[in-house]
Amino acid sequence: MTITGDIQAAIGKVPASAWTPAYGGGGEVRDGAWVADITGLLDLDGWPAGMRVIVRKERPHPGAQLRFTDIDGHRFTCLATGTRKGQLADLELRHRRRARCEDRIRSAKDTGLRNLPLKGFAQNQIWCEIVALACELLAWTQMLARAGQARRWEPKRLRLRIFAVAGRVVHGGRRLRLRLSESWQRTPDISAAITRLQALPSG
Repeated sequence: MTITGDIQAAIGKVPASAWTPAYGGGGEVRDGAWVADITGLLDLDGWPAGMRVIVRKERPHPGAQLRFTDIDGHRFTCLATGTRKGQLADLELRHRRRARCEDRIRSAKDTGLRNLPLKGFAQNQIWCEIVALACELLAWTQMLARAGQARRWEPKRLRLRIFAVAGRVVHGGRRLRLRLSESWQRTPDISAAITRLQALPSG
């Protein structure tokens, strides 16, 4: 949720003893990250009963650009939840894991799900199936063939750096080969990805 002025003011009132260690993606305690419940410091009139607001503060990664909502050199994120029980760190971790689903939804929109370009329902249904297939191919290719930060590239970056690479398919010696320009900076990455895929056991 957006950090408003009221939330920023509430964060400034949280005592140091109220911050508890946050968890990393694997459920382990993450160094330099903490969570706190600021529900009692906010005016939640009009909100559903039982809602809680949890805030996470974390030291930014080296080189990260600070935002105006960052306080005392820490990066803050907030979430609202209707779950009344559970440790703060567990609830915050569950929310961040859910955010991966939101990432996939955004990627699907960038892959063609943002607009339905055809007139008929059945035609658009086929279009959605094609988009779903493309999303599956992207997800599995990134997991099996890509390495490092490339696994997190979204469709726009993939189109710019990978899919738009000029190449030529040639036949020779009863084999099919893909030739890429040696001057393209992403050629080694593409070759390494293809090698990883070819090394996977068939079946």
